[in-house]
Formats: sequence, structure tokens, C-alpha cells
Amino acid sequence: MQFKPYAKGFAVALSLAVLAGCSSTGGTQDGSMDGTSGTGAGGTGTASSQGMGDGQGTSGTSMSDRDAIPEQRTIYFAFDRDTIRPEFESVLSAHAEYLQNHPNTNVVLEGHADERGTREYNLGLGERRARAVEQYLTVEGVSASQIEIVSYGEERPAVRGHDEESYAQNRRVVFAY
Repeated sequence: MQFKPYAKGFAVALSLAVLAGCSSTGGTQDGSMDGTSGTGAGGTGTASSQGMGDGQGTSGTSMSDRDAIPEQRTIYFAFDRDTIRPEFESVLSAHAEYLQNHPNTNVVLEGHADERGTREYNLGLGERRARAVEQYLTVEGVSASQIEIVSYGEERPAVRGHDEESYAQNRRVVFAY
């Protein structure tokens, strides 16, 4: 059977669209796309709104408001646990205060796990960790509509390595504004 010329063009266009949809856009290990955010050994990251010529961030937050975002944006968890460690309660309280004072600002809580366990288990563990942070923030008075949950499981490690020090840095929740 002979395809009509426009049918061949449509088939080629559809194939290219499928391939484009499957391609990766890159990004960094902590989920940012501009390469300026990161979580190093210290557990802090910095946000950038490069390319936002109007001085607005992606959530409609002005540059001066973005400067007020708490500096530490990563909290860490014990092995195979999703409970908030006491040393990170002050960090969570600072984020809760910021979000309450900026009700138009949204945050994505990115849950992560180390490489031990199955992919499915680690996705679930990353989600449980992010949900624990979400629960803490809502108890502190943050609106649930300001919070989004994403789990990356073991897929986006902060540190590559097969030792306890590396694993400890990969068991985390990252605040992405």
C-alpha cells in the first residue's frame, strides 16, 4: 500500500515528537535545571533565578523574597527511617516560618534514598520522608496547597559512593523553591 506524501510527513513528525519526549533535559543531582543549586557535604544549597529577566522566580516570588529563603535546604535521615531527626527541627521551623510569611510561595519537597533496597522500595521511602516533612510543615501552620511532594528514590544521588558516608548524604529531603 502506497502512503500519501502527507501521511509520510506525519509519520516522520510523530516519530520525532516521540523521540523528543523521551530525551532527557539534563539537570543536576538535586533536581535543579540551572546547575547552580546543589547539596554538598554541608547540606546547603542555593537557589538561582538566572534567566528571569523580570526579577521574578518561577513561583511568582520576587528576588528580595527569594533572598529570605532559609539557606539550609536539605535535611537528612537515618538508615531506613522517615522520622525527622531533632537536629533538623530548627531548619524545618525556619522553612515553615518563611512559607507562612509568603503564602504565594510554593515548595517542592524532593525525597531521596540511598542505593540499598529495591528501586520501588526506595521510591516509597523517599515519598514517606517527604511526607514526614510535609506533615511537620502543616502542623506548623503552612498551607498544604503550598507543598508538592516528589520522590526520586535512589535515582538522583547527591554523592556517588558505596560507603556509609555517601549513603548518609543521599538519605535526604531537599526543599526546592
